[in-house]
Amino acid sequence: MTDAADGPPVSSPARAARDGVVLGLVVGTSGLAFGAAAVTSGLTVAQACVLSLLAYTGASQFALAGAVAGGGSLIAGVAGAVLLGSRNGLYGLRLAGLLRARGLPRILAAHGITDESTAVALAQLTPAAARAGFRGTFASLYLTWNLATLAGALGAGRLGSPASFGLDVVGPAAFLALLWPRLREGRTERGVALAGMVIALGATPFCPPGLPVVLAATAALGAALMPGTPDTGGGQPA
Repeated sequence: MTDAADGPPVSSPARAARDGVVLGLVVGTSGLAFGAAAVTSGLTVAQACVLSLLAYTGASQFALAGAVAGGGSLIAGVAGAVLLGSRNGLYGLRLAGLLRARGLPRILAAHGITDESTAVALAQLTPAAARAGFRGTFASLYLTWNLATLAGALGAGRLGSPASFGLDVVGPAAFLALLWPRLREGRTERGVALAGMVIALGATPFCPPGLPVVLAATAALGAALMPGTPDTGGGQPA
């Protein structure tokens, strides 16, 4: 039998915050890749840093830098970035009742919604742990991402291709690690993940960047509308 004094319970706020901080430190290093990619695509160091401070949506920022580097118009790049970042709005709908933020803290919380902070929050068993995990992830990831962006932008000429360091896969790999326990929970979760993957892969050759991810979310919507779909209870507000 385990002694309660040996450590905090699995879903305790302290444990959730610690896990969020660690995840933020790991994933935030991919800001090095964005900073380097942004400068090599033609953005200035200041523009790259402001984009990370105000946009704070890694995939959207990479999409914008990629569009500029490919000779596309700024309007097209921004449109693709906004489309890709629109999934955060869906995350916000799910987290609104869980975070219970009001006024200015609500605006700040909205800015902190990312794949990672959402995954950490929803992985917790209690609302208090979910809020602690979200805040820990947001604080750690935001700070690390922005510092890494600055470092990557300043050292763009020396870093070479960001992909050569494997930094471009840190975020997806971490998100998959967070998603994996959910996939083990039941047949519905695996079905939704498989359907989302098929939709995204099928739409990728025909749609602009960002749209396949948004379309893949319809798999979750379809599952939610199915009668008798069980609720796993993870991260549910009290």
